[in-house]
Amino acid sequence: MTKEIKIKNIKIGAKNPIVLIAGPCVIESEKHAIDHAKAIKEICKKQEIPFIFKSSYDKANRSSINSYRGPGATKGLEILAKIKKDLRVPIVSDVHCRTELEEAKKVLDIIQIPAFLCRQTDFVMEIAKAAKIVNIKKGQFLAPWDIKNVIEKIESAGNRNIIITERGTTFGYNNLISDMRSLQILARYGYPVIYDATHSVQLPGGSPHGEAVGEGAASGGERQFVPGLARAAVAMGCDGLFLEVHNDPDKAPCDGPNMIDLKMLEKLLKEVKRIDSIVRLR
Repeated sequence: MTKEIKIKNIKIGAKNPIVLIAGPCVIESEKHAIDHAKAIKEICKKQEIPFIFKSSYDKANRSSINSYRGPGATKGLEILAKIKKDLRVPIVSDVHCRTELEEAKKVLDIIQIPAFLCRQTDFVMEIAKAAKIVNIKKGQFLAPWDIKNVIEKIESAGNRNIIITERGTTFGYNNLISDMRSLQILARYGYPVIYDATHSVQLPGGSPHGEAVGEGAASGGERQFVPGLARAAVAMGCDGLFLEVHNDPDKAPCDGPNMIDLKMLEKLLKEVKRIDSIVRLR
């Protein structure tokens, strides 16, 4: 059984029902972020699924110099703080730079280590010291058992409030694949495991031709596979789902091809909740 992590009145792990971490990939505007947080909160309330809002204030790991990154730390954290206060929902966001930690830790209930930075020892240690709770996005270049080293770094800094998020593994060029065994392997380390069903269908940018395998200057994605992978992950016993959602993903400035439409969310949550209720009886 995994350790129970508490965020306000939300309990993650230890055979508690699944939680949802969700929101648009990146903050596009204050109104856009607030509208999505309200809509997702309402859906989760109806389905009785605990909700943690996620959106990035700065996507520093974009494929192209021309890619939209967000409003930046100062404005972005102000927007997240407003959502936290007005809607009374916990907040998670990714931090890419140590200089932002002092301000970020005042707002974020969970600080997320980006997948591409999860092996950067000094950075990981600084986040461990600053964060109430750390969410490790497992690098797509790591085997599930490699996460043990990241956990030990965080624990050595005195932080044992850890969540691990699986987001697929690199499979050749411009592709990711989800090995559902990974969820149970990661759980062996004693911390709650979240499955990121939207980044797991990403087709990372870099295709020289901009064809279906990727978009060249921007990542592609195959959102049609998100529901099936989410159902499979919950059946494997994950402690929660990470879903990036958008009211018009085809027009989103960031990660649109792998975000699901907000209109799909309630149906998917109904399905995974039924699966989770069976899994929790074991």
